[in-house]
Amino acid sequence: MLQTKTELTLEEFLAQTEGEGDITYELIDEQAVSKMSPKKFHSRLTRSLIKLLEQWGEERGEIGVEWAVRLTRLGQDWVPVPDFLYVSYERLSPDLNQDEACPVVPELVIEIISPEQTFGQLAAKARDYLDAKVLRVWLVDSKARSLTVF
Repeated sequence: MLQTKTELTLEEFLAQTEGEGDITYELIDEQAVSKMSPKKFHSRLTRSLIKLLEQWGEERGEIGVEWAVRLTRLGQDWVPVPDFLYVSYERLSPDLNQDEACPVVPELVIEIISPEQTFGQLAAKARDYLDAKVLRVWLVDSKARSLTVF
């Protein structure tokens, strides 16, 4: 169960046990913030993207699906959980065998806009990823049938 404390350090956040059910948390501004559960179209899109990304990245690096990543945002520890991330084997050893948040900055992060989110909200998050040294961010909007690359 996730600890309900006003502020969490990175170490406290990462030491927390899983929440109840299918709740995923991100560390934002020293707070554990729950991430929205995917709906039908988000789930279908995720499935399609997994197939494409795994074919492309199989020998190149690690494709993470909802894999938390340790970053910095506005001078504070930040642990977002993107829908997808890609880290090359040049940055992340293929021998990494620990069950932990991604310890290196990924080259690519992909976020799928959920019905409860706006493009503006995720565009701001994309800027945060870029400020954290992620090389590319893709925002996928299934309603608009669009892909925006940052």
